[in-house]
Amino acid sequence: MTTFVDRVELHVAAGNGGHGCASVHREKFKPLGGPDGGNGGRGGDVILTVDQSVTTLIDYHHSPHRKATNGKPGEGGNRSGKDGQDLVLPVPDGTVVLDKQGNVLADLVGQGTTYVAADGGRGGLGNAALASARRKAPGFALLGEPGRAGDIVLELKTVADVALVGYPSAGKSSLISVLSAAKPKIADYPFTTLVPNLGVVTAGSTVYTIADVPGLIPGASQGRGLGLEFLRHVERCSVLVHVLDTATLESERDPATDLDVIEEELKQYGGLDDRPRIVVLNKIDIPDGKDLADMIRPDLEERGYRVFEVSALARTGLKELSFALAEIVAAARAAKPKEEATRIVIRPKAVDDAGFTVTQEEDGLFRVRGEKPERWVRQTDFNNDEAVGYLADRLNRLGVEDELMKAGARAGDGVAIGPEDDAVVFDWEPTMMAGAEMLGRRGEDHRLEAPRPAAQRRKDRDAERDEAQREFDDFDPF
Repeated sequence: MTTFVDRVELHVAAGNGGHGCASVHREKFKPLGGPDGGNGGRGGDVILTVDQSVTTLIDYHHSPHRKATNGKPGEGGNRSGKDGQDLVLPVPDGTVVLDKQGNVLADLVGQGTTYVAADGGRGGLGNAALASARRKAPGFALLGEPGRAGDIVLELKTVADVALVGYPSAGKSSLISVLSAAKPKIADYPFTTLVPNLGVVTAGSTVYTIADVPGLIPGASQGRGLGLEFLRHVERCSVLVHVLDTATLESERDPATDLDVIEEELKQYGGLDDRPRIVVLNKIDIPDGKDLADMIRPDLEERGYRVFEVSALARTGLKELSFALAEIVAAARAAKPKEEATRIVIRPKAVDDAGFTVTQEEDGLFRVRGEKPERWVRQTDFNNDEAVGYLADRLNRLGVEDELMKAGARAGDGVAIGPEDDAVVFDWEPTMMAGAEMLGRRGEDHRLEAPRPAAQRRKDRDAERDEAQREFDDFDPF
């Protein structure tokens, strides 16, 4: 059964915003008390956050579809809908977020680092929020905005200071087990290690992490064996340690050739040329291994490598190696630029930036693109004439009609608002009549201006009484 996964494709969907409510306050003797529809709740976000207790992406391998909850719709009585709950997904330290094309969206390093993978949709406004001096009783409300959805790729790159590389059975797992408290699986057959192992080493005042990278063989960078699957785990390291087996039982292999082969694979993978290298000649507790180490050491030192002879079994040469690695790691940390607080840069929009564009396509269709017009279209109930008229007013105030005229649009031309796969297309009329104009000014309800029946009856009775009083006053029997 798979227990370690370091690359998954995740399908995330944020929650939809709740619809606004169109409601009129009603009570005894006051049947039309004004609009009281509440706003819809906001949809929940999908958030990735680094949790150092998580070491693998196995959960998302088995359950790749994740969705946040939707916002609740508004209700009458000025009651707003409840916001959707954010979906927080814990990921290991060192997780890289990419899109389907391989572009890096975020690099999550450090406990608590977060990234919003999908934004929840806005809730729609109720008719109480849409009311104004001109629009006293809107008979419509705005729809909730759909939450964002899409596919992302999560890749885990181990956060380690030192990476042990070498042929299978070179002794990497044994070395990490004696340098740290890690307890990896150790056996005398190739590909014993199937996942990167991490260990923490303390050398003097320096504490650093060390990892072994399994499965490097000739052709690993082209996908042979397990090497390509785990080469990404050496990208964050400060130093590479070549672990060479001086007591190999394969007659066609020798430590110098093993070093050249692994270096060629690292070169083919790319991006690791600037890492310092150290060579560890392992298994010198075996007589033949010690003789071979003494034989090839001068040649390796002439090539510019620092060479250490160790035995993981006999635990010899480990102290010198651990302090040498600590020295390199400390120097690498000191050379890194200090992290500065993120500067908040405010870039105001240009005075002539309308926030949308109007372009004419080859088929003669005029396409409107922009955050505001597209959001307004998504929030419009096209089954409600008054809502369509409200949208027309908003677009007109934004300047869409003026830009369409400048672009050469004429009455009856096709206009699309939004992207090609999700656009609203209509025949453009410079003065759009949506049907709500028959009510007078858009959004007004003349029923509120008409006298109520009880009040009218009182007025009629008062008028009759006044008329009778005038007749009585004017009556003269003589």
